[in-house]
Amino acid sequence: MEDRKDEINSGKNISEAENPSSETESAQETESNASAQSVSDDGEYHFVRPEQNLYEDAEFVPCGEDTEVPKYYVPSEKKPKDEKPKDKKAAPKSKKSFVKLACACLACALIGGAVGGVVSWKVLDNNNSTPEATSKPISAGTSGSSISSNTGSSTDIYSLGCKQAVGITTEVTTTNWFGQTSSSAVSGSGFVVTTDGYIVTNYHVIEAAYQRNYKVSVMFYDGKTYDATIVGVEEENDVAVLKIDATGLTPVEVGDSESIQVGEEVYAIGNPLGELAFTMTTGHVSALDRKITTNENASAINMFQFDAAVNSGNSGGPLYNAEGKVIGIVTAKYSSTGVEGLSFAIPINDAIDIANDLITNGYVTGKAYLGANIDSRYNSVYANYYKMPEGAYVFSVEKDSCAEKCGLSAGDIITKLGANEVKDFNDLDSAIRSFKAGETADITVYRKGDYTTLKVTFDESKPNTDSNGVNDSGLSSHPQFG
Repeated sequence: MEDRKDEINSGKNISEAENPSSETESAQETESNASAQSVSDDGEYHFVRPEQNLYEDAEFVPCGEDTEVPKYYVPSEKKPKDEKPKDKKAAPKSKKSFVKLACACLACALIGGAVGGVVSWKVLDNNNSTPEATSKPISAGTSGSSISSNTGSSTDIYSLGCKQAVGITTEVTTTNWFGQTSSSAVSGSGFVVTTDGYIVTNYHVIEAAYQRNYKVSVMFYDGKTYDATIVGVEEENDVAVLKIDATGLTPVEVGDSESIQVGEEVYAIGNPLGELAFTMTTGHVSALDRKITTNENASAINMFQFDAAVNSGNSGGPLYNAEGKVIGIVTAKYSSTGVEGLSFAIPINDAIDIANDLITNGYVTGKAYLGANIDSRYNSVYANYYKMPEGAYVFSVEKDSCAEKCGLSAGDIITKLGANEVKDFNDLDSAIRSFKAGETADITVYRKGDYTTLKVTFDESKPNTDSNGVNDSGLSSHPQFG
């Protein structure tokens, strides 16, 4: 047994060590089933294991190789109404009631004139104080258009959404072994955030274009289509910003997702199935602070839950409140037979902070970076087998990183970071994300039979160009162990 401990502590890859027995594998299966519970003791909503295929992005619509680029549904020439129709003229009254009617009208006119003057002044005063939309990075409550009253009708919100929501298509070209090319497409949704053409969407909607330099197109309700460039992406939180060459657009007004309450009405406008563009569905906020991991993203993302219908192609679209303000980005749904009405959105406060960084700097600034590559194959089963503590097993340390500078070494097992207990790769990833670049924290490691506390000052995470599985927290996952 001491030989096995030496193999771990010497910093060797776990795959070089002896595999646990079949009994240990059975224990691992039992633990996996336990971790698949959808509601934890702390009330957070955790991802059910990916192999069960229960969560999906409310994502782009992939088309087959023989399928043409999908044609968006083109609405009729009739535009969404901006004004409510005037009341029809009342039928003529009888002569008998004419005198009474005339007197009543005169009295109403005198009173209405006085009141109307006050109301008109208030309306003009409010209009003059309303901040104008600008092309600067967006901020909550100061950018774009919403419903003028506290609550608007669903038709008012739809009319507004048709000016602000967009369809997004990535044209994918593939070449086979014989040199023949074929085209397909993926489709999603997005929304305008500045008058001069910045658009926010989910990263997974334009992932293929970002990774392979494919063409991205943006289409508006009136049928106008623009080529888009990718300004920046934040894969970890599934946010991306596009830019089109256009001016005079109608941006959304950003709401405050911190003030969302369970039960309030929400409206999703997007591009379901890649062809039914500008479809609106309605529902209510169902729950807050859900930690969701999709098949497309290994890191848990903070989202809130709502019950409006969401389908493939809705990803990246706006979720409005009753005031016509955007409070979230439609991102994911719970996918399982017999389960409906479980949809999820990224809170707009989180998304706009990221979008502003992407617009200004091209990447999200201030994120903590450790620089330790973690072998995620080390789990509780291996810990029990080797009589070692649970934690994050350090596979290697990047040269000149803060991990190297603080004394972290290959073979160390990280058991605590700051006040955060670390039992596996995901715990460490979450713990690092609770810090900012430049902050200092204690890091507890198990090394050759003893516990040691180190002090680390985090580096800043920069745009990741490494395709070897190193994520934005400086951790490397090796999920193919077996």
